[in-house]
Amino acid sequence: MKSYLSLIPISAKVHRRQNRMTLLCIIFAVFLVTAVFSMADMSVRMETSRLLAKHGSQTLQNMIGNAAVQNYFLLAAALFGLILVAGVLMISSSINSNVAQRTEFFGMMRCIGMSRQQIIRFVRLEALSWCKTAIPIGIVLGIVITWVLCAVLRFLVGEEFSNIPLLGISLIGIVSGILLGVITVLIAASSPAKRAAKVSPVTAVSGNSENTNNANHALHTRFFKIETTLGIHHAVSGKKNLILMTGSFALSIILFLSFFVVIEFVGCIMPQSSNTSDINISSSDGSNSIDSALLRELEDMDGVKRVFARRSLLDIPAKVGKDASRSEAIDLISYNDFDLDCLTKDKMLKKGSDISKVYGDSNYVLAIWDNDNPLDTGDIIRVDNEELVIAGILKYNPFSDDGSTDGKITLITSAGTFTRLTGITDYSLVLIQTAKDATDENVAAINSILDENCTFYDMRDQRTTNTYIAFVLFVYAFLTIITLVTVLSIMNSISMSVSARIKQYGAMRAVGMDERQIPKMIAAEAFTYAVSGCAVGCTVGLLISKLLYNYLISAHYSYATWSAPVVPLVIILLFVVAAAIAAVYAPAKRIRNMAVTDTINEL
Repeated sequence: MKSYLSLIPISAKVHRRQNRMTLLCIIFAVFLVTAVFSMADMSVRMETSRLLAKHGSQTLQNMIGNAAVQNYFLLAAALFGLILVAGVLMISSSINSNVAQRTEFFGMMRCIGMSRQQIIRFVRLEALSWCKTAIPIGIVLGIVITWVLCAVLRFLVGEEFSNIPLLGISLIGIVSGILLGVITVLIAASSPAKRAAKVSPVTAVSGNSENTNNANHALHTRFFKIETTLGIHHAVSGKKNLILMTGSFALSIILFLSFFVVIEFVGCIMPQSSNTSDINISSSDGSNSIDSALLRELEDMDGVKRVFARRSLLDIPAKVGKDASRSEAIDLISYNDFDLDCLTKDKMLKKGSDISKVYGDSNYVLAIWDNDNPLDTGDIIRVDNEELVIAGILKYNPFSDDGSTDGKITLITSAGTFTRLTGITDYSLVLIQTAKDATDENVAAINSILDENCTFYDMRDQRTTNTYIAFVLFVYAFLTIITLVTVLSIMNSISMSVSARIKQYGAMRAVGMDERQIPKMIAAEAFTYAVSGCAVGCTVGLLISKLLYNYLISAHYSYATWSAPVVPLVIILLFVVAAAIAAVYAPAKRIRNMAVTDTINEL
């Protein structure tokens, strides 16, 4: 052996099984960054093609100043930071446990003359040696996934993604993946390398491979049994490992809550309504002049899935308020049963609303909430000696881009109530939802039967359903991968922690601790990490969730107010508990199946 560094490949072969999780963490981190930056690059190329087709030429300066291009790379940079943090936590935890298992080895190296600096260099180079395998695999996976995503966006989603490149190779994505892999490993190996360097030669001689802090006083068993108390002590005695494990649990919660806000933000900029139309037919002068007979004719045409219509009357004098004492000019819009059903389906009504009172010919209406002109359920609106009662409140205005009413009171009535109040039977707007197999010829046929009093709008290219679904799926896929790697890292760390304490368990088994108490001790250790992770994750996650919500949503949509995401929080907490249980199972089973003599022989 020419140098102590020659031990690195030998160590890699000996500890191949223990290194699998570390390699997997590096692969996933590189894969995610490569895929994220490659997708951003493909999106920029798509945007470039669109601008070239539109303007004929495009300078570099215009591309840099393009908002879409900036957004693509800002999003990629934000994800890079999140993946870097997640990668450092996961890889640090894995390397830390790896070092803990080999305390005797490093003590022996100190005995034969290896300095602390050489130990640090050894651990860092050993970590970098994993990159030779993990980084190429991660990059190849990232490129392949990019191809798959581009194909899905182009052929299944379509619409604005119809020009996205296929089988493209992104130099930015590859370089970003390599940089993240190397940087993450170097940062992650820093603390474990220093820990390994602190191992004294005495450790190798004494055989004490456990470097967690020993209790210098009797452990209190007033509240828990001895095995539970020992498990908690094992978790809190190793401060660095406690921080890493807590961070792994907390990061999953923080990411989940943060990305839930992002999904809500996309829902605001691309609202998905069940009554979104593909074709709009409005009266040319805005009046209720579209013959009701047109609806029956349209329903029988090819390519038509559903037809519904609305009537409207604007700036009607009315008395509003609890006692109908305030004079206002209001707008009145009629909804048929399908439109009303969609309000319930899309959860657009505020709590306490009773939309069932609005159907048919009644004196009940719906109003739109606005901070500047607040109305509440039970308020009375008097129109032409008719007394209307508000039965429900919409969360935002579906007739404006930002959801606000600008102080204007708009009432939604049933078709029957509107006709009784106004005597109007014709329509101001007809909406059509086309069938999936509708062709351009079908749409042209619809346009051909309209007279000069109607204005035809083809809205099919403005639908955002596929884009919204694609984005949501991407976010959940990202979260799933990050969470999966986090769980695997937690399971691996707890398993390696058990291996590092195998001599302690041998001694405990020898003095009478039974096979049921050992798993309980491991479970107590795992749930200590989980509880501390949940406490940190919920505190930081809710704070970040509120800040993101106010910045992304409340600042642009006045109707939106942040509330604690109870359902997502319960889901992620249940997931954390499940992860802790899963992390306990494998090491507990391994200890339970070991004979007492096997653990004693380790002493």
